[in-house]
Amino acid sequence: MADRAVTSYAFTKLVVDDLEGMARYYCDVFGLTELQRVKAEIEGSPIDEMILGKEGAMGGGLILLTWLDRGAPPQGEVILGFTTSDIDELFTRVQAAGGSVREAPRDPSIGGPMLVGFVADPEGHLAEVVQML
Repeated sequence: MADRAVTSYAFTKLVVDDLEGMARYYCDVFGLTELQRVKAEIEGSPIDEMILGKEGAMGGGLILLTWLDRGAPPQGEVILGFTTSDIDELFTRVQAAGGSVREAPRDPSIGGPMLVGFVADPEGHLAEVVQML
């Protein structure tokens, strides 16, 4: 077998309608900060995107992107995943920031002591939240 280039997961781009509002939500709820702003084009369509991270680094790599000449795709295009040490406190922050609880934290009984729940941001994008016990 031929040598393969090393490939690593780097980031997720979430297409949103309200870039500023969604950035506030992800910063308020998950403690992310804006690292960089990019205005560019993809296949001739203008975009505005915001790269979010923690402690000055991309970490898990969440990039919010808005098309300037079209709307966002339908909800359900991606499910973001986050871990937390206090799922109840995080769910409280979700609701305070205008998001909603879609499925309350529960033990899914899938191979380890954990709580798993689902929340949605104000535009309806889903996130799965996991707390290891």
